[in-house]
Amino acid sequence: MAGKGKETLRQRHAGPSSGGLEHSDTQDDEHVETVYQNPKNRNQIEQLLETHKASVAVVVTLTAIAFALRFYKINHPDQVVFDEVHFGKFASHYIMGEYYFDVHPPLAKLLFGLAGWFVGFDGQFSFEAIGDSYTASHVPYVGMRALPAIMGSLTIPVVYAIMKESGYSTVISAFSAAIILFDNAHIAQSRLILLDAALIFFMSLTIYAYIRFKKLRYREFTPEWWTWLFLTGTFMACTWGSKVNGILTVATIGFAVLIDLWDVLDHKKEGHSMDYFWKHFSARAIGFILLPFVLYLSFFYVHFALLTQSGTGDTFMSPAFQETLAGNEMLLNSKEIHYYDTVTLRHKETKVYLHSHVERYPLTYADGRISTQGQQVTGYGHNDTNNFWKIIPTKALPETGRGRIVRNEDVIQLLHVNTQTYLLTHDVASPLMPTNQEFTTWAKDDYTRHNDTLFQLILNSGNPNEAWKTKSGQFRLVHVPTKVSLWTHPEQLPDWAFKQQEINGNKNPVEKTATWYVNEIITAAPEDDREEEQKVIKVPRKMNFFKKFGELQLLMLQHNAGLTASHPYASSPINWPFLLSGISFWTNNDDKKQIYLIGNLLGWWTCTIALSIYVGILGADLLARRRGMDPIPDPVRNRLWNNTGFFLLVWAVHYLPFFLMNRQLFVHHYLPSHLASALIAGAVLNFVLSETINYPVSLRGAKMKIHPRQYSDIGLKGPIIFAVFSLLLFLMFVFIAPLTYGTPGLTGEQVNSKRLLSTWTLHFAGKVSET
Repeated sequence: MAGKGKETLRQRHAGPSSGGLEHSDTQDDEHVETVYQNPKNRNQIEQLLETHKASVAVVVTLTAIAFALRFYKINHPDQVVFDEVHFGKFASHYIMGEYYFDVHPPLAKLLFGLAGWFVGFDGQFSFEAIGDSYTASHVPYVGMRALPAIMGSLTIPVVYAIMKESGYSTVISAFSAAIILFDNAHIAQSRLILLDAALIFFMSLTIYAYIRFKKLRYREFTPEWWTWLFLTGTFMACTWGSKVNGILTVATIGFAVLIDLWDVLDHKKEGHSMDYFWKHFSARAIGFILLPFVLYLSFFYVHFALLTQSGTGDTFMSPAFQETLAGNEMLLNSKEIHYYDTVTLRHKETKVYLHSHVERYPLTYADGRISTQGQQVTGYGHNDTNNFWKIIPTKALPETGRGRIVRNEDVIQLLHVNTQTYLLTHDVASPLMPTNQEFTTWAKDDYTRHNDTLFQLILNSGNPNEAWKTKSGQFRLVHVPTKVSLWTHPEQLPDWAFKQQEINGNKNPVEKTATWYVNEIITAAPEDDREEEQKVIKVPRKMNFFKKFGELQLLMLQHNAGLTASHPYASSPINWPFLLSGISFWTNNDDKKQIYLIGNLLGWWTCTIALSIYVGILGADLLARRRGMDPIPDPVRNRLWNNTGFFLLVWAVHYLPFFLMNRQLFVHHYLPSHLASALIAGAVLNFVLSETINYPVSLRGAKMKIHPRQYSDIGLKGPIIFAVFSLLLFLMFVFIAPLTYGTPGLTGEQVNSKRLLSTWTLHFAGKVSET
């Protein structure tokens, strides 16, 4: 620290040549005005804490406390809590080998399945509802909850290590770690069978590995440089593979790498040729693109290899996918359809049958339009003989053999069995949708409208000449003359059609919602070889891994975007940094116990204030330099821009995209950004307490210019602030702890006292008496 009567570093004025433009270009450790400092001049307590033994003692203590807080009463409650209904169930599916569908990648769920298998879980417990008893069903749930608890606990030393590797002192590193250590939201997430502990653990490892990689930039292409490059890619893949929003960590590293490559591309720097650039580009492409993608693929390869039996996720997948699963209905019950078979057709989405009856459309509709008064064709939700249709060929057939099978792209007619009329559509408006065509029928023996009864069968699989099958042979029926698709929608027709569903012709011939399937063959056409066909043993089919992977990825994206239903505990991203709302995870009405996901208010608001201060510091520095002043030493400035700026990038990329999403959002989506903000808080505290930094932190290499070493000097204030702040964090944690651990039960007055903000919606709150 500067002595009394001396100009402090932040009071410096730039010399005559210190223009703003020159300073905007000095954001690299190679271009600094060094500040000399003798490490022995620092406070004795700080000197002691900066020893290796002291650092190890601090991180061991933090880690031990983390394990204690996360494993404390981890057996309570002995009931299914919040999304354990999903992720516990998925773990049981791995043990049972039953296929399931989820919007999140499989790695964390695979680890839960492995943990369950390791502790003896047989997979029989179904995790049906919140509150279901583990103890009554003898589920080894503590062992499964131990996995996220371990990951959550180990996140604390990783946060500490991130700050230490970034050049911060032991006290500052412990400060950032303490914010996560005593945070109620992180602890609550880490004690349950949920994905966020794995997501945050692997994200923090990614940040740590990338910082270690960047510190080796003067030792490029050495074995340790490659090691940390590949470790960053590995942890990045694990983050991506744990939860769908792990892709934001991939994006974060992607942005950082682009900035890094932009610097490598600078031709003004010695040796930065295009060959040099492409060498760096290729290395990063392998480590940050190819390796993570291969690992991400491998998670799904294991996922598919384990889930070989039919399960709850079958119906989300295509028929071809379902036929790869043993015991699947489509595999066991699908039959090839022959001409002259009588079948029932069912709409894939609404599940109504294609139906017709003798009643006719009214002469005029409610809007005054005139109809053809043709026979009604409707969608009916129940089994009925009026759902029976016979498939009539429009080409010559052999007497026997596989030539009588209906195939993709065949042109057919559908004969309504009860009324002996052909399905027909024409250029007449449908009853409810004037833009779509009416469907009706036409007498079998009247050939004047023959062309209007012709339909082309288009199988969704798209394979030429593929046989049409019941159950699995999903198809669109496209009218040959007008190219409309047989389609239906949930809106009901009036009483004159018995409130059945409207069938009409959608003018988009490739409309995805115009998908139907044959539910069953009612009467098979009599052929000599049909009995032999039924004796074939059905074995699961093979499907290319990449086709399965691509289909599942598309479904994950679609269903994740479709999570738009309202939820009582959903919240807006603007509220998250201020902790304005939480989530009710579990309640017990008898004992007035509850688990309410909410963070440590002191820690969260500290991080939010630190973010604001950091942005203010950068803004003030830019303005000062624009006016020819130099308030911050170059090494400190570089640390603020490059290192703390990276933390800000992590925070922003994991937070700002949620403002663009229309799906359900919850406060736990902010936890990765909260961790990043804790790193920023430590950096800001160091800036406030010390005018210098530990510099340099990059490992010396051949290209690195030699600079005199300097040291951060936070004085005695640092340890005192850390001790007081940690105590306050702990007291706040203890105060909210009954909501985090779900015990003990609270009276109405106690619940009211825990509601630090009026926006927290806690259960069992007491009535506030008016005086």
